[in-house]
Amino acid sequence: MARKLFGTDGIRGRTNIEPMTAETALKVAMAAALQFRRGDHRHRVVIGKDTRLSGYMLEPALAAGFIAMGLDVIMTSPLPTPAVAMLTRSLRADLGVMISASHNPYDDNGIKLFGPDGYKLSDEVEHKIEALLDADMTKRLAKSAELGRAKRIDGVHDRYIEFAKRTMPRNLSLDGLRVVIDCANGAAYRVAPEALWELGADVISIGVEPDGFNINRECGSMAPDALSRKVREMRADIGIALDGDADRVVIADEQGHLVDGDQLLAVIAESWAEDRLLTKPGIVATVMSNLGLERHLKSLNLSLVRTPVGDRYVLEHMREHGYNVGGEQSGHIILSDYTTTGDGFIAALQLLAVVKKKDKPVSQVCHRFEPLPQILRNVRYRGGKPLENSTVRSAIADAETRLNGHGRLVVRPSGTEPVIRVMGEGDDKTIVEEVVDGIVDAITAQAV
Repeated sequence: MARKLFGTDGIRGRTNIEPMTAETALKVAMAAALQFRRGDHRHRVVIGKDTRLSGYMLEPALAAGFIAMGLDVIMTSPLPTPAVAMLTRSLRADLGVMISASHNPYDDNGIKLFGPDGYKLSDEVEHKIEALLDADMTKRLAKSAELGRAKRIDGVHDRYIEFAKRTMPRNLSLDGLRVVIDCANGAAYRVAPEALWELGADVISIGVEPDGFNINRECGSMAPDALSRKVREMRADIGIALDGDADRVVIADEQGHLVDGDQLLAVIAESWAEDRLLTKPGIVATVMSNLGLERHLKSLNLSLVRTPVGDRYVLEHMREHGYNVGGEQSGHIILSDYTTTGDGFIAALQLLAVVKKKDKPVSQVCHRFEPLPQILRNVRYRGGKPLENSTVRSAIADAETRLNGHGRLVVRPSGTEPVIRVMGEGDDKTIVEEVVDGIVDAITAQAV
């Protein structure tokens, strides 16, 4: 059964347009409450949000739905998504909710749900919640005396800051490091700079003046030019850019050059392997991670297991097969020893620990391998299934033959829009360009 509301990362859309309306948020809360209301104990739910203006509309709508079903509601001021997942577990809540559209602009928003274990919900549970939305839930409302209660709590920022600091090696200080942190005017605008300062760093903060409209706007991991400029201007040792809900990260070295998630995964994997912290001799990434990463890990006797695009697929494989390091080229890094979801700030702290340990510039620490030329093209189509066309299939087969083990090819439909994504990489950039162009031309001819 296809999902109507839930995508690969919760429910997301344009504010005040279905499904991102107060009415739907109310119904989602009621349905989720029924799904997680088990036993006679007093149930509770944690609701967090980022800094979007619409969060202040969706938060009370969700709270009303939970209260109507008899759940107590704990509301926080803006917090990163991984902090909400952490609080769901530490407060022994039955459910966690994050109101955020991650790296999207302010006029989008979303609803992410976490189970009592702090993990995002499975497809099966999301199906059950959607089925309840079509049912009459009025007969299952709580009795007047059993309505839930709501309260807003302080001090949760301190909880996350202490949690983040405890992921660092004991007695390690960031003293002597000048760090630029760009919080994207988003959920981490308070916790990330303060945690870095408490760890001893000289902190320069940007993207820490949210106004409800400027989240992710010309700042953060989606627009890291501001970070690079500030690193060079301040002669900083490192720059860290988070996105709106702080579940992904991009790094800038001391020269302002950007470091992607693949290099960061290589740094953490190598460091953890040296310290015998890896639970398996390898890591999990997606089909989009560079072949250079795979070859580098192989030289260290470490494997790279690939999944479909999406951090939820990375995490599912990690949980099923016992890996504790995984992530995406985009900067979603999952370190399951510490977190149940991607946490850009925790990943950045792990890098800072390696920088202090090696006592080398970030440009040296983060250049673990030479990326192979990688080309990505997006081809929009109007309808049908272009990848089932014989001409397109033939072009893909010819491309794989030309690469002949010296590269990779990934051709896949987007999960959110009518677009075919064509990615090729290999040792010879000219060949990669030619094979990608050939596939794009074949798809384009069928897509008109």
